Amino acid sequence: MSNILKLCLLVPLAPLAGALAAGLFGRVLGRTGAHVLTIAGVLASTVASAIIFQAVVFDHQTVVASLYTWAQAGAFPGFPGGLHLEIGFLVDPLTVTMMLVVSFVSLMVHIYTIGYMADDPGYQRFFSYISLFTFSMLMLVMSNNFLQLFFGWEAVGLVSYLLIGFWYERPTAIYANLKAFLVNRVGDLGFVLGIGLIYAYCGTLDYGAVFAKAGALASIALPATGGSVLTAVCICLFIGAMGKSAQFPLHVWLPDSMEGPTPISALIHAATMVTAGIFMVARTSPLFELSETALSFVMLIGAITALFMGFLGIVQNDIKRVVAYSTLSQLGYMTVALGASAYPVAIFHLMTHAFFKALLFLAAGSVIMGMHHDQDIRRMGGLWRHMPVTWITSLIGTLALIGMPGFAGFYSKDSIIEAVGHTHFPVVSAFAQFAVTAGVFITALYSFRMFFLVFHGKERFGAHATPAHGHDHGHVAGYEDGNAAAAHGHGDDHGHAGPPHEPGAVVWLPLVLLAIPSVVIGAMAAGAMLKGGYFAGAIFIDSHAHPGMEDLGHEFPGWARMAAEGFLGLPFGLAAAGVLIAWFLYLRRPDLPAAIRSRTAWLYELLVQKYYLDRFNDFFFARGARLLGGSLWKQGDMAFIDGALVNGTARLVGRVAQIVRRVQSGFIYHYAFVMLVGIALMLFAFLTLPYLPAITAALHSRI
Repeated sequence: MSNILKLCLLVPLAPLAGALAAGLFGRVLGRTGAHVLTIAGVLASTVASAIIFQAVVFDHQTVVASLYTWAQAGAFPGFPGGLHLEIGFLVDPLTVTMMLVVSFVSLMVHIYTIGYMADDPGYQRFFSYISLFTFSMLMLVMSNNFLQLFFGWEAVGLVSYLLIGFWYERPTAIYANLKAFLVNRVGDLGFVLGIGLIYAYCGTLDYGAVFAKAGALASIALPATGGSVLTAVCICLFIGAMGKSAQFPLHVWLPDSMEGPTPISALIHAATMVTAGIFMVARTSPLFELSETALSFVMLIGAITALFMGFLGIVQNDIKRVVAYSTLSQLGYMTVALGASAYPVAIFHLMTHAFFKALLFLAAGSVIMGMHHDQDIRRMGGLWRHMPVTWITSLIGTLALIGMPGFAGFYSKDSIIEAVGHTHFPVVSAFAQFAVTAGVFITALYSFRMFFLVFHGKERFGAHATPAHGHDHGHVAGYEDGNAAAAHGHGDDHGHAGPPHEPGAVVWLPLVLLAIPSVVIGAMAAGAMLKGGYFAGAIFIDSHAHPGMEDLGHEFPGWARMAAEGFLGLPFGLAAAGVLIAWFLYLRRPDLPAAIRSRTAWLYELLVQKYYLDRFNDFFFARGARLLGGSLWKQGDMAFIDGALVNGTARLVGRVAQIVRRVQSGFIYHYAFVMLVGIALMLFAFLTLPYLPAITAALHSRI
């Protein structure tokens, strides 16, 4: 086994080892032992990913290896080639980019968790979960076949269920993790159907073999509808991505995932789970490139998500939910890029977004800790004086989010807007262009609304400050719903009454380390991502049918000039307008938002109710399922199965037994009489049987 393959094995197995150690032996290891082992595992994964990055990107050593055969069967009807399932790795520039992003962000979250979950009774369990989450995501991105991709896909969903409901004493947490699990099952049904179609028509689940047959799939028609098999495959796969990457209308689980501790919010929203769908579509680009219908569908869903989820961020008052809706909007941007065949740009934005979104979530957690559990941004203000590190890192993350020229988010977001301008799907392209352009203004408005309300203006927390809560470490009563009075602190060394405070170095150090790539990674990677053929061999683009990516490469002027020209573009003007309006409304004239809200009550209510999608789902699907389930239970289970089949059979046997037992009287003369009657009947039948045809003929002639 080569050294590079050994490192590839180390990348997922090191976090898995840490997860097993903390989960199985957490009581023995104690808190320190649990976080030391899990952090060591993720650190080893990060270092190994960096070494593999060097080999793959600079030395061009793509790793394609099968580790072992999982299942094998001979030929059977419909599949003359038999069944061959294996575990293996495909490590190319696309994979190794995801490996670095996942492992580094996870490392920052692990370190941050030491301070954030300091007094939580489930400390070891939480570290075990987040390491297992990291392992699942790494196995997903490193897979070389659809079956392994599916198992990583499902493992990510399962561990997210455990993490969202980590504080299982809270009914809201249980509701949120069930909601996430069920909504993802809807998307996963489409994902399974897509994989099933691939195996049915290709006879294999290996990436390379399937992609080699993409052209043949495009020419095959579905028996029932006559549509293209390839289009059906792509749409089914994308339905899976809609669930995992929270695209409209399967986005409803993501805001509720805020019920989990803030570190897992950062991990889910930044580097794992929600990026799985984006990665999957980019990985299967050889399939999507041959279906215009699938690409236009992807672009439409992404545009709806980018625009309409951004509107919801304007009316949120929970600091974590504002950041959550920004995640939904940015995932929409990535999906639009996928629909525009700008897969490298989508992954570029995925990478930059991972850093600044993890930064924003962890900064939000720092604010929550400093505010003694209060998450309501209306009860904050002026925190920059008390929390300078959190303030400056939050500013960096916010500027990257809105696409300020020179920051990481600018290069990827501006490239998405440009890529959409090069597509020509009827109607869809025009709507997508409007959505991603208008989304710049909306993002700036709600992002700086939160920033100004939290860090600037007058201090509004004095009357609402709660006594000695310490960190928002999520103990049993440590609710994260903005109700500070519901939390009960432990009076640890970090907790005290009084004004907000900057958390310790174990919390702010990850913020600083994430702030650095949030500034520089866009400029560093822009040339390779947009022009240098970084993903050559990993992502397939039909440049003749979809020339947008090629045009972006020709137009790329260099990172410095691109940033300078960004100040002259429409997106910068829209972002600046959003910042200025947020400043005017929430710092200069804080009375105006209430006046605007009262005059547009119907619109405000529409946004607060999240377009009534949750109510519709509860009424139509949840209540419908209960009604259908109740009907099936009463009529099907109780009446038919239990009543007719089970109990009815018992009653029938009982009635037959009642009749038969009358014959069994126990008197000998009764039995003798029955025997005589039986003999008489037998003699009568024996004597009349020869004459039966004549009797029948006579009767027939008379009739």
